[in-house]
Amino acid sequence: MAGEFVPEAVWIERSERDTPVARAVRERFAGPVALFDGRAPVRPASVRDGKRVLVLQRHRGAFLRHCPAGTAGLVCCNYLVVNLASNCPMDCSYCFLQDYLADAPALTAYTNVADALAEVGAVLDAHPDRSFRIGTGELADSLALDPLTDLSRLLVPFFAARRNAVLELKTKSACVDGLLGLDPNGQVVVSWSVNAAAVVAGDEAGTATLAERLAAARRVRHAGYRVGFHFDPLVEFDGWEAGYAAAVEAVAETVDTAGIAWVSLGSLRLSPALAQAVRRREAAGHVLGAELVPSADGKARVWRGLRLQMYRFLVARLRAALGSEVPLYLCMEPPAVWQAVMGEVPADRALGLRLAAGAGW
Repeated sequence: MAGEFVPEAVWIERSERDTPVARAVRERFAGPVALFDGRAPVRPASVRDGKRVLVLQRHRGAFLRHCPAGTAGLVCCNYLVVNLASNCPMDCSYCFLQDYLADAPALTAYTNVADALAEVGAVLDAHPDRSFRIGTGELADSLALDPLTDLSRLLVPFFAARRNAVLELKTKSACVDGLLGLDPNGQVVVSWSVNAAAVVAGDEAGTATLAERLAAARRVRHAGYRVGFHFDPLVEFDGWEAGYAAAVEAVAETVDTAGIAWVSLGSLRLSPALAQAVRRREAAGHVLGAELVPSADGKARVWRGLRLQMYRFLVARLRAALGSEVPLYLCMEPPAVWQAVMGEVPADRALGLRLAAGAGW
């Protein structure tokens, strides 16, 4: 099945070899394992090269931070991210990690998960009356390494016991076996980045197919999890209307709408450095065929007229297929686009609270 990752080798920081993550990998990986002291002796030439070998090491620094989507001038959903890994075994043509991790390209899973959870717990305890949405899918796919690291067995019970935080595990894999025997207690959302089949095939190498992702969503929903879907990035291609309409119908046929926590929409956006990285690829699928224009935050986006057309098309299809109660939101868009598409501009805090509560509009 696509989306299952087996590294060529594993490097483990010697002092971390008996941590739960390192023990899980050592038990499950049949290939060569080496120990190191100090800095890992793995120096990939690029982010794509870094995907072949898995490094397990201690993270030295803070884990929890605000999602970078909270850029001035853009409506923000007050999302927090906790980074427990860096780089991803998948190879999407548009992935921002090609630029963001250019100076630190090794595929790395952090071993001191207890430190990360203690940091998260301190924040939750300090603000018992606030509701938090926290995700692990910023610098790495949330579940692609789970068959090796068994990380979900540490995360799900922690968040299941917390009433003021929802954990989102965002993935393009079908690696959900580790979740099925755990009780999320309503506090864990498993979400999938989804796209038109043509974009999945042409731009998302190494990922699970759309059908595999949706089959995995059905499995976790039956196991008691809520699920989410992210149509991001929306990419223009010949026949995009039919392609995205089919994807919406496939989602609607997969799970009951009561089990959907939220659905987001986001347009293709490339920083100048990321655009250069995409152009250097042997094949860039549909991404470079889109007409992009500079935006205020320095990224190039699909020109506004087409962006509004695509958003309105998807919103209408999603509401017809899923009903009006499923929360829909736009990612990294300015107030004017929100107003034109959604008919309102929610305040950042209000948007975050509505999503945490599962409130539609």
